[in-house]
Amino acid sequence: MRSVRYALISVSDKSGAAELARSLARLGFTIVSTGGTARALGEQGIGVTEVASVTGFAEILDGRVKTLHPAVHAGILARRDAPEHLRALAQHAIGLIDVVAVNLYPFDATVARPGCTLQDAIENIDVGGPAMLRSAAKNHASVTVIVDPADYPRVVDELQSRGATSASMRRELAIKAFAHTARYDGAISSYLSSLDADGQREAFPRVLTRQWTLRQPMRYGENPHQQAAFYRDPAPGPGLLAGYEQLQGKELSYNNVADADAAWECVRGLQAPACAIVKHANPCGVATGVDVRSAYRLAFATDPTSAFGGIIAFNREVGLDCARAVAERFAEVVIAPAFDAAARDALASKANLRLLSVQPGSASNDFDFKRVGGGMLVQTPDVAPTQRPDLKVVTRRAPSEAELDDLRFAWHVVQYVKSNAIVFARGGATVGIGAGQMSRLDSARIATIKAGDAGLTLTGSAAASDGFFPFRDALDAIVEAGARCVIQPGGSLRDPEVIAAADQHGIAMVFTGERHFRH
Repeated sequence: MRSVRYALISVSDKSGAAELARSLARLGFTIVSTGGTARALGEQGIGVTEVASVTGFAEILDGRVKTLHPAVHAGILARRDAPEHLRALAQHAIGLIDVVAVNLYPFDATVARPGCTLQDAIENIDVGGPAMLRSAAKNHASVTVIVDPADYPRVVDELQSRGATSASMRRELAIKAFAHTARYDGAISSYLSSLDADGQREAFPRVLTRQWTLRQPMRYGENPHQQAAFYRDPAPGPGLLAGYEQLQGKELSYNNVADADAAWECVRGLQAPACAIVKHANPCGVATGVDVRSAYRLAFATDPTSAFGGIIAFNREVGLDCARAVAERFAEVVIAPAFDAAARDALASKANLRLLSVQPGSASNDFDFKRVGGGMLVQTPDVAPTQRPDLKVVTRRAPSEAELDDLRFAWHVVQYVKSNAIVFARGGATVGIGAGQMSRLDSARIATIKAGDAGLTLTGSAAASDGFFPFRDALDAIVEAGARCVIQPGGSLRDPEVIAAADQHGIAMVFTGERHFRH
């Protein structure tokens, strides 16, 4: 029975399959394969036994039925330590299959294509593939299951060096296979339950299944009595924080990751060299400059007191001059696309300072989630930047070009400040930020106080409000502080009263038609 070692290879993604098959054949395995995979391997000059030769039954129903057969599944599922199992295989002339390399029809890619029909989706629901993966993963005590082509080389290396894969590797690969089939079934369920009665796809499925992978446990959560962990998407998009590489420093905490995400999301949306400093989920300073060092100086100047121990994000590589400036003060985390060698050396003495490298990119999450008692709130992310043509001037005085630049910068920043939010900006830098108050008037007052404490003047600044003004009092406070132009969503019943107040003050005001609440 053991004179023949079988490896079954049946893959939709054929990358690396030929190399795997050659290596297994050199190790004495007989390669069993199906349909397109068998043809592809044969074209590479690799000897393949068609699965129909093993089952004694030809593929039928356009390939829908080919591996769903006892000769396949018994060969995978038989316990090698159970004599009755081995006797049953011998009685039916079924060989043991020790390696199963399978990946599945590209369901996700199919339903993501414009114009995908329900029939297209149905035909890309794999049945035999998941069955083989589950069989092999269940019997991982004896069977090596491979779902990811990236794992082919290490499986071959272990087979070459040991003659068999280790129990720990087989268990790891089995877990990966079960996770893969669970995600696959979840994608099918989410897609089918998102279709309405007419077959049109809705934004939110009736059954939402998601999967994340543990990136790292946290020392604790927001507070020491809470447990926490950081999970990431299976394949985070380019530019998203979960793809970070930690270059130095102690272990990241729950709050570090949450604040780092806020800082990175704020800064990566700015085109000029920029810096954002975040403390307790709120920006305490954001600025652009001729380089990241000058942007850091301006961002820090917004609120030096709050910036102590903050999270600092840059949207350009950090060089020596910027690193030296950062090293002058205490920070928890510094994030940038890269740090040059001189910057790394300058920051190395701060052993606890965490340096994160995150590659640039414009990807965004498909959904945002907020856990509530017994349920989950789900929404699309707030990624609708206002372009200049979208701004509606509602006052007698229109903003100048320089004021428009400051208004758009303030509007970008206010998106990342907790509601109610007021942001003052001038020359591409924040000069006052008021966050998280129950009253917009209080947020305006806090921003003014913060500016005064930092020795900054708000005279001639642009002000952004994340929501409309329900009364003119907050606008009056903003103008009294020194703002000469204001950007806000509009949409209040008292818009005429607020516009009249702006005209009375002689300032410019624009409406965006969108708001940026952040809770």
